[in-house]
Amino acid sequence: MYNNKQSRRDHTPRPPQEFDEKVIRISRVTKKTKGGNNISFTALVVVGDRKGRVGVALGKAKDVMNAIKKGVRRGKKTVITIPLVDNRTIPYEMTIKYGAARLILKPAPAGTGVIAGGSVRAVLELSGVKDVVSKILGTNNKMSNVVATFEALKLMKATVDTKNALGQTSTKKPQSVKMLK
Repeated sequence: MYNNKQSRRDHTPRPPQEFDEKVIRISRVTKKTKGGNNISFTALVVVGDRKGRVGVALGKAKDVMNAIKKGVRRGKKTVITIPLVDNRTIPYEMTIKYGAARLILKPAPAGTGVIAGGSVRAVLELSGVKDVVSKILGTNNKMSNVVATFEALKLMKATVDTKNALGQTSTKKPQSVKMLK
């Protein structure tokens, strides 16, 4: 027994993780087959470093833990860097449509915080946005809302990168930004 305690003390602490992760939804999925029911799980996972990088993915496996691990692994492969104004808010207001989900994101003054629904809040917080106001319209499907938020952030990155390449310094909102599935 002494040796067991001693060996537990010798473990070095884990190095800090590069990304924080949050599980948005876990679904139990059943497939009907000739031999019976095949049960598996899907996990919608968001990963981010809270410094402007965020990724979203879906993991599928026969058990919950492996589904989450797969989601985290895939999420790290989809990471994008988003433009932050003063390391706290988004550059301009945006409306996006993804499937049945409609989402409005607006920059907010310092001290406002993240005013957003649950699934959108997770993506924005893990991406490092500290001050933003958002409204979910259309569907209450968590996956649609998470993907809509991720696509909006990806689109923001593209418009800001294009303006930087053209030598423009203004980050005004484009006239109409709509993303259709």
